[in-house]
Amino acid sequence: MELEHRRGAISYDSSDQTALYIRMLGDVRVRSQVGFEPERRSSHQYLCIDFRTLHGEFETLTSFLQGIKIEVLLSFQRYLHSSRLLRGLPQQIPLHILDEDYTGQARCMLEKVGNWNFDIFLFNKLTNGNSLINLTFHLLNQYGLIELFQLDMVKLWRFLVMVQEDYHNDNPYHNAVHAADVTQAMYCFLQEPMLSKSLTSCDILLGLLAAATHDLDHPGVNQPFLIKTNHYLATLYRNTSVLENHHWKSAVGLLRETGLFSHLPPEDSRNMEADLGSLILATDISRQNDYLSRFRRHLDQDDLCLSNASHRHFVLQMALKCADICNPCRPWELSKQWSEKVTEEFFQQGDIEKKHKLEISPVCDRASNTVGNIQIGFMTYVAEPLFVEWARFSDTRLSQTMLGHMGLNKASWGSLQQEQSSAEVPFEEKSELKNETRSIQTLAGLLLSDAVLHLY
Repeated sequence: MELEHRRGAISYDSSDQTALYIRMLGDVRVRSQVGFEPERRSSHQYLCIDFRTLHGEFETLTSFLQGIKIEVLLSFQRYLHSSRLLRGLPQQIPLHILDEDYTGQARCMLEKVGNWNFDIFLFNKLTNGNSLINLTFHLLNQYGLIELFQLDMVKLWRFLVMVQEDYHNDNPYHNAVHAADVTQAMYCFLQEPMLSKSLTSCDILLGLLAAATHDLDHPGVNQPFLIKTNHYLATLYRNTSVLENHHWKSAVGLLRETGLFSHLPPEDSRNMEADLGSLILATDISRQNDYLSRFRRHLDQDDLCLSNASHRHFVLQMALKCADICNPCRPWELSKQWSEKVTEEFFQQGDIEKKHKLEISPVCDRASNTVGNIQIGFMTYVAEPLFVEWARFSDTRLSQTMLGHMGLNKASWGSLQQEQSSAEVPFEEKSELKNETRSIQTLAGLLLSDAVLHLY
């Protein structure tokens, strides 16, 4: 297999049993309008078609793809651009690049980047859709990490541009804006006294990079969907942390392609890649209870020692987990937008499953679920237990503010649910429905908690 002629695909290297995601500097292919590559040179014996074409443009492919199994249609390959090697930075990069590129309003917002009310949607508009690039670069620069680790400015900028491009903006939720939001939340947690006085510069660098890349190349569907459609990534990672492994290996591929850490000793570079992977893998929400139980044990025994590198790394994992699912803890105006976006992504997966006569995943059926009931379930069974323990660890104004927002948001969704029910149900049926609702609340809650653990 001639790896030097390939780019942007999973590469099976016989000397690498983990099958790292490697992007080689080779030819650049541009997708056709219907979203497939007719002459893809790949180790996989199937056509690589972006699964999102199934949702809106499947009819245009029906005659061509008749008889091909559904897994053939599923692909994680990002949209490639003919300017792939030339994008990002001009040939000569001034050191004052942020001042030249940012508008006054965006610079003003970055002065308050540690504010929990930071509006990432507004910042994304002010930066012309480049919130992830600009925010991450600013934070790395603010911490002095670019100078401390002697990171090449051109390589760093190119890396961030490629990271942002590898998020799919047509995903309602798992896109570059979500990554930027998680990165901003991670910064807020890094500023907390328990962490700021204990973390090393390497910890901070890895924490910010993990936040920026934690959902890299997310396809907009969950792990059970990949498993039941026999997607090759599910096979590659043996149905275990499939998406998280893919995000990590994709990040490693970009680090190696840009050579961002190439000036470091090989052992240091490998260690950083491994630690980055450990952080990203911690965001697998199906393992939420494992991490939460371990965190709770440490807090009960009061034995977390942040001078210990392994303990610091574990706390960093918990911080990233909090940042990843902190939407319910944001002010209502922001939290509501995120809730609607993530629910729409669930529903889009359900639409695909319904269209292809697959079993519809829990809470993915738009006909039988609402934003409110999904969010109330998520807050009750996933978010609240995590953030209560985080507040035990870091009992600060921020942690109490987050819990306060979550309580208000949960109540707001409950009120909206009640208003919708009152508007839809005749008066004489309301008392009967209330009794029925009480009888099934516990069971429904348990089922919903299991469902949401596999969706985020």
